[in-house]
Amino acid sequence: EWCGHHSGASGRERPGATWPCQAVLWAGIPLLRQKDGVNCLCISLTADIISTVEFNYSGDLLATGDKGGRVVIFQREQENKSRPHSRGEYNVYSTFQSHEPEFDYLKSLEIEEKINKIRWLPQQNAAHFLLSTNDKTIKLWKISERDKRAEGYNLKDEDGRLRDPFRITALRVPILKPMDLMVEASPRRIFANAHTYHINSISVNSDHETYLSADDLRINLWHLEITDRSFNIVDMKPANMEELAEVITAAEFHPHQCNVLVYSSSKGTVRLCDMRSSALCDRHSKFFEEPEDPSSRSFFSEIISSISDVKFSHSGRYMMTRDYLSVKVWDLNMESRPVETHQVHEYLRSKLCSLYENDCIFDKFECCWNGSDSAIMTGSYNNFFRMFDRNARRDVTLEASRENSKPRASLKPRKVCTGGKRKKDEISVDSLDFNKKILHTAWHPLENIIAVAATNNLYIFQDKVN
Repeated sequence: EWCGHHSGASGRERPGATWPCQAVLWAGIPLLRQKDGVNCLCISLTADIISTVEFNYSGDLLATGDKGGRVVIFQREQENKSRPHSRGEYNVYSTFQSHEPEFDYLKSLEIEEKINKIRWLPQQNAAHFLLSTNDKTIKLWKISERDKRAEGYNLKDEDGRLRDPFRITALRVPILKPMDLMVEASPRRIFANAHTYHINSISVNSDHETYLSADDLRINLWHLEITDRSFNIVDMKPANMEELAEVITAAEFHPHQCNVLVYSSSKGTVRLCDMRSSALCDRHSKFFEEPEDPSSRSFFSEIISSISDVKFSHSGRYMMTRDYLSVKVWDLNMESRPVETHQVHEYLRSKLCSLYENDCIFDKFECCWNGSDSAIMTGSYNNFFRMFDRNARRDVTLEASRENSKPRASLKPRKVCTGGKRKKDEISVDSLDFNKKILHTAWHPLENIIAVAATNNLYIFQDKVN
């Protein structure tokens, strides 16, 4: 079961553990210990709308980016003998301004500070590194701790002022003294001026030395140590822009094979490229596309078939794509059709006209796998999010809201009534709030802990501890 708890607590699961779909009760984990008891990050300004969520490789750190260009990192509390249930709580670890608004004077274009993507690098030492990007510039950040300071310098006083050399009569050896823990975020690399269009994806390669960045028409390959040049590996820009038929919507490296990458398009297709075949990957190795049913074609078919996210499974055998109405799981060995199709909110098919008029039909929902690839999760409207158990072929709809996310309170499954008589616990499709949408979600790589960004609120849920 999954339920709410105030102090969090769960032993670390095996990476291969499966999530039983009948266990649909989830718990809110406190993020901030506030005096009023509110356990979610809740801010009302547009700049504080969360635009990306990402766990690091161990799951002990969770990074969020927002429209104001800030990155907030939460750290999971460790086991404490005095507070045995404290493990599971996520508290603010570091906050820093990653990007500032800029202006391109050559193109008379404003570059907003919104963080489009965050990707963690595998931890190599005591420090943590992450990549963050806005529309144009990617930055490599180092997050490190400091709990000691040096004192007793020869050439300067304790306040930093230079000493008079003629008054120095003895040689001192500086000593390290303990100080309050301080978390520092410092930019180590800035990768700029490589994208004409807006960056929509970054993905760290399994070689841990390179990464890709993708915009609407091009994908570039970078080395983490080199900032002044990148290699263009995919270029979809036609000679005549009037002939432009599709754009790149997402791209990702294979989790184990450093030469393989995939990118999705606005036409609902996915191309797999092998960098061993040629330096320029305009010719794909595999082409994944589901044949369209002519009987269901409508004015909106092309819009709703656009893929908003693509994610490899942790095993590397499958990949998952999210379009407007569904999530599809593909076997990399079968290009003709997906092996699984999960309907996210099929009841909206009759509402496409109004969703087109209010621009919601262009919303870009993300999707994610659990640690064992046995379950997948993606967002919907009305602060609903959907979870699908691939083994049991079951699914559940849950709601992230302040009313339903009190500590230790269980999350109850929600159902949408599409017509006829509405039952007591159901919600009518006509009363869904399309301004409340969950676009960004993340799943802990080892345990059943999920992070859900609902506009400017961040919720963390965990399975119930019996």
